[in-house]
Amino acid sequence: MRLEIRHLSMNYGKARALSDVTLTLESGGLTGLVGPNGAGKSTLLKILATLLRPSKGEILLDGADIRKKPDAMRGVLGYLPQEVPVYGSLNAWEFLSFMASVKRLDPAAAGEQIGALMRTLHLSNVGRKRLSEFSGGMRQRVGIACALLGNPKVIIADEPTTGLDPQERVTLRSLLSGLARSRIVLLSTHIVSDVEAVASDLVVLRGGKVLFHGEPEELIRRADGHVWEYTVPDLSRIPAGSAVSSAVQETAGVRVKTVGARPSAADVRSAPPTLEDACLCAMGGESL
Repeated sequence: MRLEIRHLSMNYGKARALSDVTLTLESGGLTGLVGPNGAGKSTLLKILATLLRPSKGEILLDGADIRKKPDAMRGVLGYLPQEVPVYGSLNAWEFLSFMASVKRLDPAAAGEQIGALMRTLHLSNVGRKRLSEFSGGMRQRVGIACALLGNPKVIIADEPTTGLDPQERVTLRSLLSGLARSRIVLLSTHIVSDVEAVASDLVVLRGGKVLFHGEPEELIRRADGHVWEYTVPDLSRIPAGSAVSSAVQETAGVRVKTVGARPSAADVRSAPPTLEDACLCAMGGESL
């Protein structure tokens, strides 16, 4: 499948949430959408999920304009919003069965798929427990299962690892990476490590504008020469305005990694960039 986003803009009154966003996404690899809070990530995903209508631009799914024909997207979509809406009086199995009926899935096939998803997402032992008793992370896993019902061809996940423990995050990343081999999968996050190991395609968004779209390795290559390491006696000695990537307490002081212009510290040295460093460079306005 092929999803083309052309010159997309979104205004809320005088405020602009998205500005001239142009992207092409295809099945065969997971696309990570990263950016700080307020970058416009959720707005973009809601537009792609046909929950919002953009102010300008086109969105074509295999040539069909989903602004004019939203069912072209809705019929193949699995969408996980930031806030997972659930009915607290239902248990996990009942809720997923209800959502399967909303999606008009065959009851027998839906039952098999619900069972498989609950096993994969470690929900089998709480399947008969009311959702009102679930923790935030458990509700998130139910939302993920809901999004994957019906084997959707387009999967859009907005901050899917919220509330998940480290092992569950690994499980989810592995699951979505596997599904991306034959689907369009777009995973939005402000945590770069969520996409570092699984994304073959990366979009960096800030202020509603696309700062980078391409392979993660290309962004890392561009950041070479923009990342620095040096030691300060304590955190208060880090120069104001520095874009700090990491700070580690050591015997001699705090070992700091910053991105951007070369610091004036005596022991400063260039450091090989990680993907998180590279994203921080791009979001900080570095010309990469």
